[in-house]
Amino acid sequence: MFDLDLWKEILSALKKNRMRSFMTAFGVFWGIFMLIIMSGAGKALENGVMDGIKAFASNSAFFWTERTSKPYKGFQRGRRWIYKNTDIEYIRNNISDVEYLSPRLFGPRNYAGDNTIRGKKTGAFNIYGDYPDFFKIDPWTPLQGRLINEIDIQQARKVVNIGERVVEVMFDKEEDPIGEYLKINGVYYQVVGVIKGETRVNIGGGRKTETIIMPFTTMQKTYNMGDDVHFFSVTSDPGVPVSKIETRLKTLLKERHSIAPDDLQAIGSFNIEVEWKKYMGLFTGIQILTWIVGVGTLFAGVIGVSNIMLVIIKERTQEIGIQRAIGATPAKVIMHIVAESVFLTVIAGYIGLALGVGILEVLNFALESGGDANDIFFRRPEISFQMAVAALMVLVVSGIFAGLIPAKRAVSIKPIDALRDEGI
Repeated sequence: MFDLDLWKEILSALKKNRMRSFMTAFGVFWGIFMLIIMSGAGKALENGVMDGIKAFASNSAFFWTERTSKPYKGFQRGRRWIYKNTDIEYIRNNISDVEYLSPRLFGPRNYAGDNTIRGKKTGAFNIYGDYPDFFKIDPWTPLQGRLINEIDIQQARKVVNIGERVVEVMFDKEEDPIGEYLKINGVYYQVVGVIKGETRVNIGGGRKTETIIMPFTTMQKTYNMGDDVHFFSVTSDPGVPVSKIETRLKTLLKERHSIAPDDLQAIGSFNIEVEWKKYMGLFTGIQILTWIVGVGTLFAGVIGVSNIMLVIIKERTQEIGIQRAIGATPAKVIMHIVAESVFLTVIAGYIGLALGVGILEVLNFALESGGDANDIFFRRPEISFQMAVAALMVLVVSGIFAGLIPAKRAVSIKPIDALRDEGI
């Protein structure tokens, strides 16, 4: 394979008909190029979606109330109901596998116009009342100051954590928000922390950057919400599937609130464990489909190379006959033809691979440099090193396959018949 004369012959043969060599190689180039682009695009979609939920505790679930869909114990269908503080305590006391349990309240006038004022500045933001445990389920990072803590809960302090967008709207560029006050729905609160969500999904709606979080107890008392709980989140102990807790929890709540056991609509839920498995299955399917389509396209190109090699062998029948007549072994003839096929296939495929990776890098740069990265569901288009190696291996195997059939055809011709084919 490292015979200099052999490679000179291969290059000479390819140069004799450059257009045919180009068109032959193009099928392989396009196949590997499309494989890389589709694989990178599929990975970008996976990165965009998974980045939005991967920081969530993977054994967590979220629960809210809906209208009942069935009559039960004298109650009509379509009844509205709501969680209470006692429900939270009841769950803690009756389900032993719960690690974290955090109720949440939605602030008054959420999504209904401006609800926050500071001097002449106003803004409409998502207001929530939470416990510190919520940050262990849906992680937030304090960029300045601190997160809400247990003392804030116990003393019902009028303090808030605010998102980055809230800072931009309510404060001047060089102004430090920590220690300053915001008037939220008519009540003043002190800013104790600027926070950033580690996940994109905001349970309850709205952008995380436009979020204001205050202590749960503060919101209940300040806005006369009694013992209402709008929503709660839960995680299971390590090693315990949260789906197990989800089923038991729904059963308990239905019993406490006189809801039909077979009413599937009354309790809404979002199970991160289940969703994670769905997404992983989806993206595995996308990658498999990508390989099927890409390898199929590449295989079509390889067949084209093989057919062209058969034509080339037909044109070089006399040359092969002379080589055989002066002592060239069948193995050497096969090596020559296979080497030519592999060379053409690998060069074309490598160009397709390099161009595909280059386009993915340009696309990645464009995505990162434009817009809010937190709002992008298509990010970091890339292929792994293992993927690149696998693609190169496919190229080598394809080249061997493309040359093997024509090579066997060439050595099957007797030298005397090959010489006669050209009239010698």
